[in-house]
Amino acid sequence: METIKSPRIMNETSGRLSAQGRTIGLVPTMGALHDGHLSLVKQAVKDNDIVVVSVFVNPTQFGPNEDFGKYPRDLDGDMRKLADAGVTCLFAPDVESVYPEGFATSVEVGGITSRLCGRFRPGHFSGVATVVSKLFNMVMPARAYFGRKDYQQLRVIETFVSDLNMNVEVVGCPIIRESDGLAMSSRNRYLSPSERVAALTIYKTLRSAADMARAGAQPSDVNKHMNGALCAEPLVSEIQYAGAYDPLTLEDKKIAGGPSLLAVAVVIGNTRLIDNLLIEG
Repeated sequence: METIKSPRIMNETSGRLSAQGRTIGLVPTMGALHDGHLSLVKQAVKDNDIVVVSVFVNPTQFGPNEDFGKYPRDLDGDMRKLADAGVTCLFAPDVESVYPEGFATSVEVGGITSRLCGRFRPGHFSGVATVVSKLFNMVMPARAYFGRKDYQQLRVIETFVSDLNMNVEVVGCPIIRESDGLAMSSRNRYLSPSERVAALTIYKTLRSAADMARAGAQPSDVNKHMNGALCAEPLVSEIQYAGAYDPLTLEDKKIAGGPSLLAVAVVIGNTRLIDNLLIEG
């Protein structure tokens, strides 16, 4: 596995490989890799001749009171996992090479970024859209892989790729869960043992809400159930949102039936956790 730190060298390498007719798959990550990330890598290896995994903790998607400084970093461990997974290239640029002095451009996506997480993380999705756009330009992938746990992020990326006529296939991959149902996340390592147990209420709530929705319950009743179940867990200190939403627009779902996204964002201890279940209808 080759490691590249320079955006210019990454771009030149990708250009040479593409000219040879080899397809490139990109898995963008912020590192501290777990089995959820590796499931994306596995799919990328299956689909492409070349797989590039980027590891970059992107400062522009963190708010002033968020965890950029303490976000988990383990580049040596990540390198071992990626080499074992058959990755061709690790792209690990530093902040200065991605955002050089005088950098003044951002990518803004309207509509869906104002909902769900966007109401609680101002500027977050602009940071995501900007860095992913830059990674697409640096790596020039045919396909890029993202987990559905960050469902809103996936929809934001799908939107700007379509709107800007980018020649990248965005591949959404299933949520990978621990054996007890907790969605895998780099932030899970922040949880104390008691908080880790409390976090299980998220998936339990999603599953029971899904049963209600499939049985024809009105979204307002599903929302009431979800908020009540989460409130009943003493270690849930904040419910930012919990309810049924339109899977495309992320607007509140108004009537029963059809596709539905059940989504949750809560704070347990000092850790913000998100999860979702997609009901196809």
